[in-house]
Order: sequence, then C-alpha cells, then structure tokens
Amino acid sequence: MAMFEIIRRDGLARIGKLETRSGSVETPALLPVVNPKICTVTPRELYDEFGFGALITNSYIIKNSPELREKAQSVGLHEMLDFPGIIMTDSGTFQSHMYGEVEVANEEMVEFQKSIGSDIGTVLDIFTEPFWSKERTAESIEVTLERTQRACEIKGDMMINGVGQGSVFPDLREDCARKMASMDIDVHPIGGIVPLMEQYRYRDLVDVVISSKKGLNPSRPVHLFGAGHPMIFALAALMGCDLFDSASYAKFARDDRLMFIDGTFRLQDMQSLDCECPACRGLTLEGLRKMNARDRTRTIAKHNLYQIRGELRLVKRYIREGRLWELAEMRCRAHPALLDALRRLGEHSEFLGKYDPVSRDGAMFYTGTETRGRPVFSKYAKRIMERYTPPTDKAALFCDEGSKPYSRAFESEFRKARSAGYTPVVASPFGPAPAELDEMYPLAQSVFPLAEDAETKAAAASLTEAFLRSKFKETVKWSDIPDGGAEEFDADLLRARAVAEYQFGAAAAASLFRGSIELVVSRNTGKIRNVISDGEHVLSMRAGDGLYTLRKEGAHRITAAVPAPSLRVAVNDDAVPFVSEGRNVFCQFVLSADPSLVPMDEVIVVDKDDKVIATGRMALVSDEISAFKKGVAVKVRSGAGED
Repeated sequence: MAMFEIIRRDGLARIGKLETRSGSVETPALLPVVNPKICTVTPRELYDEFGFGALITNSYIIKNSPELREKAQSVGLHEMLDFPGIIMTDSGTFQSHMYGEVEVANEEMVEFQKSIGSDIGTVLDIFTEPFWSKERTAESIEVTLERTQRACEIKGDMMINGVGQGSVFPDLREDCARKMASMDIDVHPIGGIVPLMEQYRYRDLVDVVISSKKGLNPSRPVHLFGAGHPMIFALAALMGCDLFDSASYAKFARDDRLMFIDGTFRLQDMQSLDCECPACRGLTLEGLRKMNARDRTRTIAKHNLYQIRGELRLVKRYIREGRLWELAEMRCRAHPALLDALRRLGEHSEFLGKYDPVSRDGAMFYTGTETRGRPVFSKYAKRIMERYTPPTDKAALFCDEGSKPYSRAFESEFRKARSAGYTPVVASPFGPAPAELDEMYPLAQSVFPLAEDAETKAAAASLTEAFLRSKFKETVKWSDIPDGGAEEFDADLLRARAVAEYQFGAAAAASLFRGSIELVVSRNTGKIRNVISDGEHVLSMRAGDGLYTLRKEGAHRITAAVPAPSLRVAVNDDAVPFVSEGRNVFCQFVLSADPSLVPMDEVIVVDKDDKVIATGRMALVSDEISAFKKGVAVKVRSGAGED
C-alpha cells in the first residue's frame, strides 16, 4: 500500500513524499511518459541525468507487442526499461479515447500490469469526453466505478490508480471522487482532461480539479493525467495536484517544438534560442536547425525536460516560501486562457480558504486584480465584520498613503483622533484597517502598488463602507476631527484585545483579558511582546505577523470558557505522555479536531477528557487529519509538563 505524507504546504499545494515498493518520490513530480517502442530519451537518462524518480509507460502497448510482452513478463518492467525508480503503467484508456475501443478487459489489464511488475497500475476506466451529455457521462462513471472496485480487489501488492471522471460536470466529478475515496485506491488521477487542455479550456479545468478535490481522499496524491507543460504546473499545484505526466516533451520534439514556461514555440518561427539549459548551452538557433533529425529531436526533447524540471523545482521553492499564489499569478499571464482559469479559481475562494494558512512567513505581494481572488481577502473581510468590536462608536477615516504600519505613519493623527473619541480606520486595499489591527497579517505584511486599479479600489471601498455603517454611529474624515480632545486611551491595550478577538473570537479573548492586565513591550521596537493577565503569562505576540502565540495558561482559560471542540485537537491516551513532553501530534493519535482551524492556526491539544496537555500550531486541517495514517497533525510548541 502506498504511503503519502505532507512535508510542507501552502494552502492546497503540498510538497509530499510518496513511498512505494520501488522507493519514494517527492511531489510535486512529473512522470515522463516513455513509449516502450520509441525511446527518444532513455529511461536511464531520465533517472540519472534529469533526476526523474518515476515514469509512466503504457501497458496496453507492451501487451499488444509480442516481443515486448514476453520480455516484460520474463524480466519485469524495471529491468526491461533499465529504470531503477518508480514505474506507473497506463491501461489503454487513452488509446480508447484516441483511436476507439480497445480490445481488452479491465481485469485482464490489471492482472497484466501486476505480472510485469508495475509499481502503480491503472484501471481501464472510460474516458469521458467534454462534449458528452450528462446522462452518458453518468452511465460511464458507473462502469468506471465498478471496474475500479474490482481492480482494488485483485491488485495484490501493486498500487492502483483510481481515475476520476465526469466530463465537465462538477457535481458528477465530485460524486465520482467521493465514491473513489471510499475504495482501497492508492493514487487519485483526475482523468479526461487532455481535450480541455488541447482546446485551452483552462477555466473548465479549474472547475474539474476543484470539484474533484472536494470529494477525494486528501491522504492520497492527486495525479493530473496528461498535464505536462511547465506553464500549467504552478496553477495545478495551487489547486492541490501532486503528480503530472506527459509525452509532450518527446512529441513536441519530433515536431521541432520547444517548451518554455510562457508557451511552446516552433523552431522555424524562433528568432533566437535564448536558453542556457544543459541541452542548449553553447548552441545557436542555426546550429540546432542544421542538426540531423535524430539529434535535433533528442536535443529538443532534453531541452523540454530541463524546462519541466526547472519549473517544478521553482514551484517547490515557492511552496516552501508560502508564495505559490504569486508564481501562479505570474505564470497565468502567459496566456489569456490561463488568466481566465486564475480568475475562475478566485470564485472557489471559500473552498480554498479551508486550507489557506492563517498567516505566512513573508509579505504578500499584489500582482494584479486577480490577487483579490486569494482566500486571504475573503477571510479578512469575514473576520473584520464578525469579530471586531470598536472601542468607540465614532470613526475617523484615513487614506492609505503606502507607509506601514499605519499607526506609525499617522502617529500624531491617530493620537488626536483617539483623544477626541474617534477610532482611527484606514481605507486600505483590503478594506477597513482599524488602527488596533494594523500590525497584523495581512494588513502590515502586504505590498500593493501606489496606483490602485479600479477593481481593487471599488471592492475595498465597498467593504469599508459596509464596515463603517455597521460598526459606528458617526464617521468623519481625519482632517475634520475637532481639536482639544481629552479622552484617555491605552493604544497598546486596545491593540492587544482587538487582535485576540480577531484571532480567537470574543469569548476566548474575554477569558484571556480578565482582571489586571500587564503588557510587556519591546524596548527596541515598541511592539507588544507578552500579555500578562492577573499575573499569568497567557499570550505572546509574534513580531513577524502580529498574531499571538498561545501560552499554556491561556489555553487553560480558553478551555474553561469556550466549549469543545473549539480551538482544540483531542488525542488518545497513547499520545498523552509524549505530547505532554513537547512531542508533535501525529495524525493516527487524533480523536477529533476543530473543523474551523486552518494551517498555522494556534491550537490547544487536549486529552479525551478535555484536559490541556499542550499548545501548538496546526499543520493539517480536520479532514486531512482524519484521512492520513502518517504525518504531523500539530506542531507542538510546549507540553503541559514543560516550562
């Protein structure tokens, strides 16, 4: 059985480790398609020179070639192809799509894949075409599901691909995925998408992938069948796809077409080579054109593979840095159809938000109007409307002049406003930014151009207007604030309370700020460091994102004031002694988790009786924790047995 573990993540995107009997591969990963009859680049070269730890080949082609079939069954796929890594096999479904029905049965293909030593075999599913009716699609899905269940029963120690289908019908895609998730499947390919990509229907592709992701088992890698162009990787990874495959690197090469991150270009149309990959280094455009056909095809195929490898490495770097949205936004500007897809993805913000971290390590860079499709905007809007309580019923509205944090840029003006009984609110690109929250993610940790685009300006203004109307009885421009106010206020205490309410909710914040409050402020930065309530250290404020780290004393207060399962992860008795000593919480020991928590959220780890045993930060969300058999669910900061 396959084992898949998330190592790092950025929302739905994840760097994972897929373990098989032939070794492991780090995802996101591309499996180059190897035609056993035409090895433009040999499997050994793919492994040694390019570092591809897995490939895919077609068992239907092997089975229908007597010489290849005999060799594969005699020595096995790995020796036949001279490939020491992971080998996945396709079943003939794509041949059926391209050339009509294949003369083979599902059970026969599964058994054949087992007999030749495939690490990951594939069900003979039915390829659902984009032009099919909903009725025909639904009928074909039933056949695919029956075949998949039978394949699970006879797969033995071979892993199996359960290919999700459903044409362009989101409800059928999600239903098919949900039924697949209940089966003993190892990898979840999303099938039937090649025609969409060939027709540049990337907008439809987004709906297909997201609807499938809603139903799939999150503990299994998702394979986007037939996707192998570097320009799609960032977007696909952003949607939670882990594996890719394509024969395009070789097919395009035979047609003198070179892949780049911004498209595919014919050699005859190119004006310069402008490529420093190992295959092109030292070559001129004229030199490439003058090569004999075989050498030119191999050179272009290698160039295409280097482009693929380079982009996948870049995608992983951006995932590690929590910046994949930025890369996807840049890449999707390579083609209008991809830009359509990016805009469509923004319409799925609610679903994406369930996996989007509460904050990120670096600043959020705005790249264009599509940036507003990121979940961070809708999540901020929801929380500011639901969780923020202003200290006064009058607001003073300020314009964002680009300097952050606002409380320093407008230090004297904010003081004047508060002295007059007004709450300072900045009209920011996110919408309303109350002075008490201006050092918090994402308000302070974001970079926008000074010249706002009309769409962002209008959306922010609309939210600000609704916020002011619902939270205040009176709003004035900051320049109209009367002089001579004498209201007393403690700006640090206002900030400390407001951030707690925003982060944990009103009931939890009230339990943390009861009695005598002492704030420890940094001498160097003037920022809040610790919150002491009635002599107990309950919270520490992080300098990086302006949000809180929850201390054990604070955790005890919250569990007493807020009913379970809010802000909690409960673990079984086996885990209690280890977690209480500061060990991380692993998925297999979790009894329950607050479904509203997202990655990087502060969380209280409790035992089955709701007794606090540790605090930490979420690594996975509730549905992922319940699905995974391996991996860290909560990164524990301190256990109840530690100081």
